[in-house]
Amino acid sequence: MSKKVRHVLGISGGKDSAALAIYMKDRYPNLDIEYYTCDTGKELDETYQLIDNLEVYLGKKILRLQGAENSNLDPFDHFLEMYGGYLPSSNSRWCTKKLKLEPFEKFVGDDPVISYVGIRGDEDREGYISKKSTIQSIFPFRQNIWSEDVIAKVLANTTIPFLVENLALQPFSIRAERFEEVLAQPLSPSFTKPQKLKLLLDTNTRLFNQLAFQYLKTTNYPLANEAEFPLVENDEILVRDDIFKLLEVSGVGVPAYYKKVDFGVEDLKSQYSRSRSGCYFCFFQQKIEWVWLYEQHPELYAKAMEYEKAGYSWAQEETLEELIRPERIKAIKEEFIKRTERMAEKQKSPYLLDILEAEGEGCAACFI
Repeated sequence: MSKKVRHVLGISGGKDSAALAIYMKDRYPNLDIEYYTCDTGKELDETYQLIDNLEVYLGKKILRLQGAENSNLDPFDHFLEMYGGYLPSSNSRWCTKKLKLEPFEKFVGDDPVISYVGIRGDEDREGYISKKSTIQSIFPFRQNIWSEDVIAKVLANTTIPFLVENLALQPFSIRAERFEEVLAQPLSPSFTKPQKLKLLLDTNTRLFNQLAFQYLKTTNYPLANEAEFPLVENDEILVRDDIFKLLEVSGVGVPAYYKKVDFGVEDLKSQYSRSRSGCYFCFFQQKIEWVWLYEQHPELYAKAMEYEKAGYSWAQEETLEELIRPERIKAIKEEFIKRTERMAEKQKSPYLLDILEAEGEGCAACFI
C-alpha cells in the first residue's frame, strides 16, 4: 500500500510565500496543507508578525522548524560556533543548509511530499528543488506549474507516443488540432524544449497539465500516488500586483519591511526599503539595504557588527563599521539613486522592489 502524500508549504516571511498560503487556502480548501517556517532566530520582528497574521487567516498553526533544536543558543549562533565563527557567504552558504534545508528535509522524512513554491508568473527562476526523489515541487502562480526535471521527462521525444495516446482519450471538445501537432513534433535544434512548452501551454494549459499528470502516474514522483490533483485545472498566472492584492484583501497585510522610506542626500531624494525576507544580517543584502538596516534598525545593525569581531565580515570588500562612515553612506545613497534611475528607465516599472530584486541575487530557500 502506498504512503499518504503530504502537501506542504513553506513560509519564508516574504510576500510571495505568504500570498501563496492565502491563495491555496482560498482556491483549494480541500487540500490538507501543512504550513511550516524555518526559524533561524535572527529574523526581523516584521517577519514574525507576518507569520502570526497568517496563522489567524489560515486557522491553522504554522510549524516552526529549527536546526539544533536542543541547543541553548539560537539556531544561527549554534552553528556559527560549530563553524568556528566563520560567517556564511555566497561561497559558503552553511546557513541555508543547516537552518533551512536540513530542518525541512528532517520534517518531511521519507514521506512522499508535494511542496508548493511561491515563485510568481513574472519571474524567470526555478527556486529550490530537493534532490530527494520523494519531494516534488509545484509552482501554482506560474503558467507552468511543473519543475524543470518533470518538464524534461514529459517533453522528451521518447514520451511522445504516451502523450499522443493519452490525448486521444481526452474529450474531443477540448482537443485542438494545433495542440496535437505541437505535441507530436519532436524536439530538435530548431524546435527546443522551451519553445514546445510555451506553445503547448499557450494553446491549452489545462490539457497539457492533464497529460503531464497522467505521465507522472507512471513514475516514482509523489503525484503518482494521487488519484487526482486539482491544480491540473489551474491556468491562472499571478504577478506582483496580484501578490500585494492577496495580502491586502485578506487582511494579513504586506510585510512592514517592504514599506518605502524617504531619504535624501544633498539635493537628491529617493526611497529605500528591504527587498526580501531572511535574517537581518543576510550577506545577500545590497549596500543600500545595509544602510536601511543601520538607519531603521540601528540595534540590529549593531548586533550584525558584533558578529564581525571574530575577524570575518559579512561582505568581502568592507566591514560594517567601514560601511557606515558618513562619506561611505553618502556614496552608497548617491550610487543607489543613479542606479534606480537607470533601472526605472530600463524596466519601466513603478516598483522599488523590482529595481532592488533585478540587481540582487539571493538564495531560493530563504527568499521565496
